[in-house]
Amino acid sequence: MTDPSFPVGAKVHHAVHGAGRVVADVGATIIVRFNERIESLLASELRVEAAFGGVGFSGSLEENREALLRAQALAIRSVNDQWGVFSRSRVQLLPHQLWVCHRVNRQWPFRWLVADDVGLGKTIECGLVLMPLIASGRVRRLLILAPAKLVPQWQARMRQMFDIRLQAYAKDGDTERLDFWGTANMVVASIHTLRDDRRGARARLLDAEPWDAVVVDEAHHLNADERLGETLAYSLLRDLEARRRVNSLLFFTGTPHRGKDFGFFALMRLVRPDLFDPDKDTGPQMHHLADAMIRNNKSLATDLRGNRLFTDVTVSSREYGFSAAERLFYDTLSGFILDGRAYAATFDGRAQSARMLLLITLQKLAASSIAAVRNALAKRRERLASITDQVRAVDLARVDTEEPDDLDEQAEREENVPTAILVQLMDDEIARLDELIALADGIPRETKITRLVDMIDAEMPADEPVLFFTEYKATQTLVLNALQARFGHGCAAFINGDERLDGVINAKGVAAPRKWSRDAAADAFNQGGIRFLVSTEAAGEGIDLQDRCATLVHVDMPWNPMRLHQRVGRLSRYGQKRPVSVFILRNPDTVEARIWDLLNTKLERIQRALGHVMDDAEDISQLVVGMSGSSYFSTLFSEGHAVGEPERLQGWFDQATSTLGGEDIVDRVKALVGNVARFDFQQVGKDLPQVDLSDLERFFSGVLARHGRRVFKRETGLEVKAPDEWVREDYALRERYEGLAFDRTLVGAQAATRVVGVGHRLFDRALREAEGLPSRVGFCARLEHPLLLIAIEDEVTGGGAQISRVTIGLYATSDGVRVLRDWEVLLLLNGVSASEIARAISERTVAEVTAGLMSSTNLVLAQHAAFMTQPKAWPELLLLPDAENYPIALPPPPSAGTKTRF
Repeated sequence: MTDPSFPVGAKVHHAVHGAGRVVADVGATIIVRFNERIESLLASELRVEAAFGGVGFSGSLEENREALLRAQALAIRSVNDQWGVFSRSRVQLLPHQLWVCHRVNRQWPFRWLVADDVGLGKTIECGLVLMPLIASGRVRRLLILAPAKLVPQWQARMRQMFDIRLQAYAKDGDTERLDFWGTANMVVASIHTLRDDRRGARARLLDAEPWDAVVVDEAHHLNADERLGETLAYSLLRDLEARRRVNSLLFFTGTPHRGKDFGFFALMRLVRPDLFDPDKDTGPQMHHLADAMIRNNKSLATDLRGNRLFTDVTVSSREYGFSAAERLFYDTLSGFILDGRAYAATFDGRAQSARMLLLITLQKLAASSIAAVRNALAKRRERLASITDQVRAVDLARVDTEEPDDLDEQAEREENVPTAILVQLMDDEIARLDELIALADGIPRETKITRLVDMIDAEMPADEPVLFFTEYKATQTLVLNALQARFGHGCAAFINGDERLDGVINAKGVAAPRKWSRDAAADAFNQGGIRFLVSTEAAGEGIDLQDRCATLVHVDMPWNPMRLHQRVGRLSRYGQKRPVSVFILRNPDTVEARIWDLLNTKLERIQRALGHVMDDAEDISQLVVGMSGSSYFSTLFSEGHAVGEPERLQGWFDQATSTLGGEDIVDRVKALVGNVARFDFQQVGKDLPQVDLSDLERFFSGVLARHGRRVFKRETGLEVKAPDEWVREDYALRERYEGLAFDRTLVGAQAATRVVGVGHRLFDRALREAEGLPSRVGFCARLEHPLLLIAIEDEVTGGGAQISRVTIGLYATSDGVRVLRDWEVLLLLNGVSASEIARAISERTVAEVTAGLMSSTNLVLAQHAAFMTQPKAWPELLLLPDAENYPIALPPPPSAGTKTRF
């Protein structure tokens, strides 16, 4: 028999689960729905909250205070669940980042791929998505997968920005006996480490408990090919999904489409297998991208006032010419490579591929510097001379289809190719190598490096920081030594893959190895300890260098144009205060320079053509380049070298690039840009919450005052003693807190732990308490009109909606009933206070005011139907003005034509 104290639909409160509604009374237990969860609980653990029909409000001051605190708590929770704006991050939040959080967190579990431009803040977007979920307990097990070189950065930034403590995966801690995956709940790991199962790491991960959320950075490493099959990284994610070990999934990549529709839709199948399948027709699937893929472009990113975020980037060339000795070396090397290509053409299959790989590598090294290719030639000469019996066969049957861990790894591989592949390039190879090495040794100083140093000296202020990029370490050494020779020892540092550089000349004039860690070099550059930073592609991703520097020099040009975007992205990112200047060193007499000229001209034509058919002007060259694929450009540069004469190059280039910017790629770019979800300030800007951490302070002080605690403002920050009962209930709470601040800009020691917001343990305790207060009606001083807070809930569970509860306000002004968003409610309440006047209020009055305001909810419910299966509005709390005669006769509800966005 149903207990009348627990009728179906009655609102109840539980100490752990919070507020819920009764679904059924089954005797010994009560079935209650808490948002999207259904729990079976003992009746003794539940407290029935008074309905508006039985308020029993006495008008005491204490009840007024509790009503105001509860109203503030409901608004705070609603805002943060949707936007993450109160998450205690230590960075200034931007509109597109809040929007990404809002978009992703409208679904639980969420499944999204975010393909924002470099520099738009993927780490911040990730933290904003995760913080509300971690604070509410929805995400308890989190796995972040990233390239190995980015793992320390993810760990550091999640801690520094959001105080999310991630445990870095370590091979030594992952054994059957230690049970890493059974003890670690917040993990960041290298996906390239876990993909290999030689030590059983992959198997143990697959057998571990499921993850509430999995985040994958540089998700394009999860590649699948029609011919070559899946990479190990792809199959790892697929196996995790097959074992049902992933609940929510969030991918980040700047290059989601790598030139093949099959690979793109295979990646999207991991995100939403219900929407995408690479084996099916791709056209119809494009229309589903808005439900699974987000892409924001730098050119459209703005601040909260709608002003553009990013400064302009200007690119200019600085030319140089070969000396006679350099020209002789270049021509001789070109002849060597052409003869090698002819010799390779006499072989088939793997034998030909091995020779071509070596020749292409020599071309790339030569385009960087004579020093780089000279080192490779000398190593090869030494190895060839040491082989007397036979050339070691190279087994190329195992084709490594994995992407390198980072951009620098590929260059490291290429530098080592001349010593690793010992196939014969031509019959008289050793003699030809001796000739080339002798010519290189006759060049004491390269013209390129002289031109580089002269340009810095003549064109830039003496204190201007400069970032240099080159592909190879030999060139890096050359540049570093030249800078220190001209501008003094200690003026420069370097970043490369192994954090070591050979041949660096010290103050005594001795060449010796030098070590710089990636983070130490970046910090020294950002803090002004050094003027110059010389980097290989190891700094092409994952390092922010925009604080002081706005000048970048490409010492050499990579054959993959995508790397240029990633290089420039180190400076052209949020926080850059100056226009970014990019300089390219080029020799117009080289084949590489001519090909780059032709390629840039073609990309500019494509940009102009697409610009005419796009709603918003944006730089789409990154998408075009990404869709073409890195192998396309590698072939373009390597084969272009064999063309030779400049007069033949134009015709050859036009034929070789006939598909670049062709109908297929243009259509795919238009389809991607036109179908993905994106932030548009003109459409969404006015709906962004205009609140921040400082708007929480009044509520926080009010809850503590309820326990007789004061918040003291000291020079070092806020000081407060936690209520005794809180400390008794939660062992992790401290008795006293000092140096707290509702300020994202806080710096100094332990700044991440001192910023207060949702996610701070003390604040979360205050928020939970206020949400559970039983108050239903209260008087507020300086409140001009009645304000009814209603909760909009989704009555259908299991439909995927995470925001199953949104709080809004209905404000009965003299001009009509205004619908206030949750953040507008909070701002309104921050300007009022609990009434000092105790006044009795009849249940009839409460019922009349509530019924009158609730008549305005139909329009509001219709607006929430877009992301709720069956939204229903429930009255939560009524706040009345502190006046002798507040208006009982309410204005009419808003008309059907009224537009209110959420």
